[in-house]
Amino acid sequence: MGQPDFRVGGRIFATLASAKQGYGNLMLTPAQQQEFVKELPEVFLPIPGGWGRMGATHVVLAVADEDVLTGALQTAYKLRVEKNGEGRTRSKGRAGGSRRRSGERKR
Repeated sequence: MGQPDFRVGGRIFATLASAKQGYGNLMLTPAQQQEFVKELPEVFLPIPGGWGRMGATHVVLAVADEDVLTGALQTAYKLRVEKNGEGRTRSKGRAGGSRRRSGERKR
């Protein structure tokens, strides 16, 4: 840990966790990731494994120009803002009467 990350509402949308390997990382949707990789495969590639299947995407920092990087960061930022808003709406609905008391059985 200890690598720089970029957050909105306390949630990460981008990191420099792979900077030693020459990558920045973006948290995108799988569909967004697919579009970025299709358009600029020399700049964007899925992070290997499960994170990549969920949309986590490497950015080749040496190849990405300022405009491309700015657009990609804005996309990840907007997605995080949207997800943060959805989370607040859902959690308010759950807090009502959905909690079980200790010892109470699930039906």
